[in-house]
Amino acid sequence: MAAYASGYSLQNTPTWAIALVSFILISLSIILEHLIHLIIKWLRKHRKSDLVEALERLKSELMILGFMSLLLTVTQDTIIEICIPVRAAYTMLPCRKSTTNATAIVDSCSVKNANKVAVVSKHGIHQLHMFIFVLAVMQIVYSFLTVSLARAKMRRWKAWHEETQTIEYEIANDPNRFRYARQTTFGRRHISTRAASPIYVWIKCFFRQFFHSVEKVDYLTLRHGFISAHFSARKSNFDFQNYIEQSLEEDFRIIVSISPVMWFTVVIFLLVDVHGWHVYLWLSYVPLLLVLVVGAKLEVIVDEMALQMKDVNNVTKGTPLVCPSDKFFWFGHPGFVLTLLHYTLFVNAFELAFFIWVSTQFGINSCYHEHRSFTIIRVVIAVAVQVLCSYITLPLYALVAQMGSQVKSKALAKILKQWHGEVRERRRKQEQLVKSLSFRHTNMSSEWSQENKSGPKFSTTLCESIRSSDEGEIVEELEHTVKTKASSSSEPPSAV
Repeated sequence: MAAYASGYSLQNTPTWAIALVSFILISLSIILEHLIHLIIKWLRKHRKSDLVEALERLKSELMILGFMSLLLTVTQDTIIEICIPVRAAYTMLPCRKSTTNATAIVDSCSVKNANKVAVVSKHGIHQLHMFIFVLAVMQIVYSFLTVSLARAKMRRWKAWHEETQTIEYEIANDPNRFRYARQTTFGRRHISTRAASPIYVWIKCFFRQFFHSVEKVDYLTLRHGFISAHFSARKSNFDFQNYIEQSLEEDFRIIVSISPVMWFTVVIFLLVDVHGWHVYLWLSYVPLLLVLVVGAKLEVIVDEMALQMKDVNNVTKGTPLVCPSDKFFWFGHPGFVLTLLHYTLFVNAFELAFFIWVSTQFGINSCYHEHRSFTIIRVVIAVAVQVLCSYITLPLYALVAQMGSQVKSKALAKILKQWHGEVRERRRKQEQLVKSLSFRHTNMSSEWSQENKSGPKFSTTLCESIRSSDEGEIVEELEHTVKTKASSSSEPPSAV
């Protein structure tokens, strides 16, 4: 009975207990794998190949975390046999040194030598397992929240895109209408008498990101500038909103991944978690400052484009025309903004994961939460950064990033494939409708039998008119544009 009470070995454990635990673990693993398979299948059905690739990258990151946990399990007996001096064991502690139980540490190293202890205890390795698990769960949660909030904010842009297909929009943006650039809605929003002062522009843009960061006039003007720069201006029914979604999904593959530099950043964060340094309090401000600066910079870019439009031509014809260029972005590289957002989301997710791990493993009253006010500040900042970055800054980046010199050919090619499929499906349905009408006309009366021959001619004529529709012209022009971009990707596209 004593062997059973103290036994950690499976030879002293009932077989039904071993089988039950194994059955639960296997069942949960199969359910999780099947759930991921269903999600991938749904994404492929809706032609979300970039999100499929993002999910595959997320699976690879989780596999790395699982491999780390497996290595800890396999090597834990070796790790606890590594001995270090007691003096080294009491340096850079995350909590205040406790003198009451300093001599109570008993392990294989202290048994052999009273002046040495194990580098990490067996219980400490178990806590590291839990930390890896929390990191994995937080990686999934923050990825889901990021893409969900960003798409929720961008959903209203679809109504703006549909508005561009109406006659009212064409009348309001008559190309023969001349106006002063300052008098347009876009000009009144972004051009002011004090706009020449950089300090005033940054202050104005800093607060603007919190209230109506993307107005309808901004979306319509940037859309017009994008189409005019990369396509013919008369192709006003280009699905710019779908293109932005495809671009964001392509960027999302980067956001969910964790680079080796970020993994080593985690090591540094764990290293400097020393009592009295309050590193995690200062660390919580880094994502907040980054997301605020990036959001203000994106708003400044829109203002600079408006000012350039006024400087080039004080009088605008039709819709205000902005000229996309990489020079508006830091270092002339729009991708640098995405790098900052990626780092911001990663640090913020790590901050939340560390807080959850500490609270579950050591309790809310542990030494990690010695200063309760610091803990509340960290949690509030982490939640605020997640919402602000996902719901405001990331959609703003998805729109403003299209104002670079280059067009994303991969996202454009996906729109082409979708359009090809939609046009083919529409033609097929209309041809079936024409055939059905022709068949009904044939059976209505025998006196129409002489006109049956005109039925195929009517069908052919209608199909030819469908093929010569404006959508077909746009598809052909976009195909030519993609080929041109691929052949001269090093040169920025010239505005029409």
